[in-house]
Parts: sequence; structure tokens; C-alpha cells
Amino acid sequence: MFRLSRKIERMRSIEVGRPSRSKRRRIVAIRPVDSVAVRCISVDSPNHLYLCGKGWIPTHNTEAGLCWLGYVIHQAPGPMLLVQPTVETAKRHSKQRIDPLIEISAVLKDLVKDPRSRDSGNTILGKEFPGGVLILTGANSAVGLRSMPIRYLFMDEIDGYPGDADGEGDPVALATQRTVTFANRKILMVSTPTIKGFSRIEAAYQESDRRRYWVPCPACQALQVLEWKQMRWPEGDREQAFYECIHCGFPIQDYQKGWMLAHGQWIAENPGGSKVAGFHLSSLYSPHGWTSWGDIALEHGQVYRDPSRLKVWVNTKLGETWEESAEQLDGEGLMARREMFGPLLPPGIVLLTAGVDVQDDRLELEIVGWGRDEESWSVAYWVLWGDPAGPAVWQDLENLLYRAYPHARQVSDLYVRAAAIDTGGHRSMEAYTFCRARQERRIWAIKGLGGMGKPIWPRRSSRNNKGRVPHFMVGVDAAKESIYSRLRLKEPGPGYCHFPLDRDAEWFRQLTAEKITTRYSKGRPIREWVKKSHERNEALDCRVYAMAALHGLMGMGLQLNKEADQREQYPLKEGVALPEVVVAAPKIIEPKKPKVIVPDKPRQSSWLGPLRDRWLDGRRK
Repeated sequence: MFRLSRKIERMRSIEVGRPSRSKRRRIVAIRPVDSVAVRCISVDSPNHLYLCGKGWIPTHNTEAGLCWLGYVIHQAPGPMLLVQPTVETAKRHSKQRIDPLIEISAVLKDLVKDPRSRDSGNTILGKEFPGGVLILTGANSAVGLRSMPIRYLFMDEIDGYPGDADGEGDPVALATQRTVTFANRKILMVSTPTIKGFSRIEAAYQESDRRRYWVPCPACQALQVLEWKQMRWPEGDREQAFYECIHCGFPIQDYQKGWMLAHGQWIAENPGGSKVAGFHLSSLYSPHGWTSWGDIALEHGQVYRDPSRLKVWVNTKLGETWEESAEQLDGEGLMARREMFGPLLPPGIVLLTAGVDVQDDRLELEIVGWGRDEESWSVAYWVLWGDPAGPAVWQDLENLLYRAYPHARQVSDLYVRAAAIDTGGHRSMEAYTFCRARQERRIWAIKGLGGMGKPIWPRRSSRNNKGRVPHFMVGVDAAKESIYSRLRLKEPGPGYCHFPLDRDAEWFRQLTAEKITTRYSKGRPIREWVKKSHERNEALDCRVYAMAALHGLMGMGLQLNKEADQREQYPLKEGVALPEVVVAAPKIIEPKKPKVIVPDKPRQSSWLGPLRDRWLDGRRK
């Protein structure tokens, strides 16, 4: 809205050197578009607006909100509040999105003073302009949510809001209450949907008039909503995906979406049933040249067998909530899946991580092998008896963490590449002391952090602890959801969990000792993990910490599938055969392996000889 004019002015013309033929998109004209969504945000509309699905990447609902923000500053000034999930994300949003918007728009730059000037009223969390002010805050700050009356309210990513803001109630309700003094108020709520029954944006959309965008078929002209179930592709070639018309069966190609979108229309499922205007759109509507149907189908082929990754795809690409499986995990059923590993690590293992649970009288440790698409193998599990207040049990742990594991392929022995050690018990100082001296070996101090929306591995560590040691707050709920969804997989492949024959029934009972329950706090449903009565859960905790260590490596740049490609270049050792796995035929066409992620065959390196891997991992013994 504000950037196009300036961008087209900066573009080089063909006469001064820009090539006449190019595959890159460029602006050729600026035309007003009759956008229903933007019209509803405008001040003369009687409706509130709810949008569902930041996964509709092409529609950029945050960008729509920023254009609305610019319109308010320029055309209809008034007090405005922008709410992000946390205060930190609000600061980041201000620096990365709002400041550039003001800077590159001449009309906004004249209305909002330069932040470098004295008493400019332009700060990170506050932007003053003639006739109004923009305040930014986080949903975790009750003070920010009740700071002042507001006419315009923009709530971004509401499914990521906490259930309670500093003990004062639901942050959405607190922020909405700030608008009651304005009869001409306007509220915009946008979000990526999350879990069915717990999604705020889903509930808001269901209470709205529920508008969907209907587009005509190029062949029969009949209107329809684009849905994933109508996607088709040639066998083995998802990149050539097309859309089959639900009325006439005509194969619609991706390049035809431009005409379809231009002739589409919003149709409400509940017209007149609500004063709230609600819109839903998926990435299937992305204009040609942006996210294509082939891209979406290709990504689906890579994740459809891994529930934790498929969940992200459903939320972000289809803009739909994820419905958790109601199937209960059975430890005895998992025992039936045990396999014979042998003395060598299975050929599919790329690297090893460890998870350590600290108890008052022992340490428990699991070594987990990870392969392509996070397929996992439980390599070893130990219970180290001894008082963690003394050095003996920690020495036993060190010996196991530095143990070498011979591989089935002709590569150097593998060592534990990273370990996560729990510091949340009664022996925190001893755990901190152990980790402090071994940080360069990626022996990390961690502490579990419950709650929905917490990432498995944080962006940064914290030293706010008694040992003044960098420690990481691990999102244990997200890790448990991922582990339990993978334990339900029946076929080896992405995300599947392998277990050796020496795991007993007690270990499997501990692995499945928790379940998700729903409780209500101030009217909001809250999901939480609880232990079944009288059950121990150390095996589950160790697996959570081992997964956290893997995600810590990914945060440092690990590309697991790329390393798997490189490892598969090496032959098996003499006498070793690949495991014979019988996989049931999938219900959808097998995806074509994308060429873009297949690296070249690695150059054989001889530097450092057989010690190369150990030197790269920091083991110089």
C-alpha cells in the first residue's frame, strides 16, 4: 500500500540496463484492488474483523494489519494498541516491521517524528502522531493491556497468547475491554491456528459470519473453495501438482490461479448471523509465482508420515487446526516392536545425543541415535546408582558420555555429540558444576518449562541460576507431544522410534507414563501433561532431554538430512546387511525426492586420518 510507489520509482528501466527478459517478478503497474478484507478494516465499516491463518503466506495478514496501521496514522488518527504474544516479540516487531514501514513511506515519515530527535515521542513501544498514538505491548503484560482506552486494536498471533496475563485474566478479553469507550472501535485479530478445541482464532472464526473465498473453474465456471482433497499429481512427481475441479474434473494448472483469483468472491457461510466479519484462506490461494501447488504438495510428501511435522504443515499451509489422536499409548504394544540391533549401531544412525535425568539417589541416562527425518533408535539406557552430591556417580556419567560406539558403516566410531542434563531437582549445584567444565563438548544444563507454545529449544540461554552457568529452558510439553505422536507410528521411516530387545516392560511403562488432560482456568481450556497414578516417568524425561539436545544442535546449524546423505555414501562393513523392513503401501502417491536437497558426493578427506570426526566433535583424546 505504502511501499509500491517508492519501489516502482527505484526500479531500473530496460533502457538503462535492466534485461528485457527475466524470470524475476517486477512491478509493471499499480492499480486499486477492491479488497473486501481491507474494506472491513476501514473506519466506516460496522464490522469487526477476524482473520484465520498466517499460513496463508501469500495473503500476509500481518502485512494487511500494518497497512491498516498506516491508514490510521494518515487518514483516521486515534489511539491504537498492537498486541504481540510477548513484550520481546513486540519490540522485535517494532524494529523489524513498523520502523521500516514508517521510514520508507514519505507521508508516514512526516507524521511520525524521527526517533533520534529530542522528545520525538517515537520509541520502540510507542509511536505518537497528530491525533493519536500507537502503543505496542505483549499479551504476557497485564499492565500494557490495560494501560489506556483505545479505538483501534490489532492482536497478532492470538493462538500464541498465554492463557492468563499476570493473573488478571485472558489477555484477549483484557485488550478488548480497552475499546468499550469507543462506539466506532475497530478490532483486528489474526493468527495461525493451532490445536482443535484450544485455538482462539478458531473459536473467533466460528462466531463470525465465516467467509470463504470462492473461485471459478476455468473450464465450467462453477464456483468452489480450494481444498487439499482435490489436489492431484502424476505418480512420483509432486512438483507437477494440479487442482481437479470438484464439478467437472478439469485439471486446473497453477498458472491459471491468477484468473481464478481475479474472478473470485467472498461468500459467507453464516450471513447475517454475526456482526463479526471472519475470513479464512489457505496457501492454496497463493498467486502464481509465489507458493505453488507443486511446492505445497512436495512439502506434504516430506512430512505426511511424521505427525509432529505434519501438524505444522496443516496449521501453516492449510490454515486449519490440528486434531490430536485420541488413541491411548500402550507400553505393551510398543514392546512388540522391539528389534535386534546387534553390536554395531544401525546403518541409519547419523549422530547420537543423550538425555540425563537427575534424581536424589541416582542418574538415569538414555543415548538416542538420530537418522534421516528424525527417525530414532534407543541405543542404550543406564541407571547409575549413587548420591549425586558425591563425585563418583558423575564420573560414571562422564565415562558413558565419552564412550565410543562402532557404526555399521565404514566410518569412524560415533560419540555423543550433545547431551542435556536436568538441573531442576534437588542436586542443581552438582549438575551445574558438571556442565560448567564441559560446555565446549556440548554438555548442556537444561530445565523443563511446561506450557503450550513453548519451543523445544530456546533462542538463547540464561545465566539466571545459582551456578551462574548458561542453562536452557526446554519446552517439555512440545517435546512430549512430538514424542507421543511418533510413538503412534506403525511403519519405519520419518519420526519412527526403534527399540532394542533389552528394553523391559517397566521401561515402556515409564515411557508412556503421562497423558494429556484438559483443565479450565477462568473459562479458558488449558492442556497439561500429568503422570498416571503411581507411575514413574524417568524414561520419558530422558527421551525429552535427548530430543532437546538434538534441537540444540539444530539451533547451531545442524542439517540432519544433509549429514544422512553424506553418511549413506559410505558402504556397510563386511558381514553387515541393511535391515529388511516391510512397509505397507501408503494411501497417497510416494513423493519424488527433491533434487534441491540432495548434496553432491562428499570429497574423501584424509586430513587427521581416522581421528577427523573426533577432532571435529571436540574429542582430542
